[in-house]
Amino acid sequence: MFIILLPQLINILKGDMSIIGPRPQTPRCFSAFDKSSQNAIIKVKPGLSGIGSVVFRNEEDILDEATGDRLKYYDEIIAPYKGKLEEWFVEHRNLYTYFLLIFLTIWVVLFSKSKLHFKVFKDLPKSPK
Repeated sequence: MFIILLPQLINILKGDMSIIGPRPQTPRCFSAFDKSSQNAIIKVKPGLSGIGSVVFRNEEDILDEATGDRLKYYDEIIAPYKGKLEEWFVEHRNLYTYFLLIFLTIWVVLFSKSKLHFKVFKDLPKSPK
């Protein structure tokens, strides 16, 4: 696991990334975000973790449960919501949020089914059904 994180940790030390921020996306996934989300995301440094990573800790499981085309489900359900979450982060970016997201990242790694983030950040965008 450490070997996988090493390039990102080097980027954090160089100042190209932050510990907390929107996760870097492939061009295909980034283009699935709404324009307003894209515009918000490019305002901040990418992060090792962020609100999208916390909320979608089990993204692969969600996609596995999706009926039909996984890419369509990602594009129509997950990406718009994840984009709104990243917009929320950009609007609420401060030291308090930053350190809470570090804690919540560790928390969801230990307790992957936890929904503590919705209790901590009561004003997060509502998840799609």
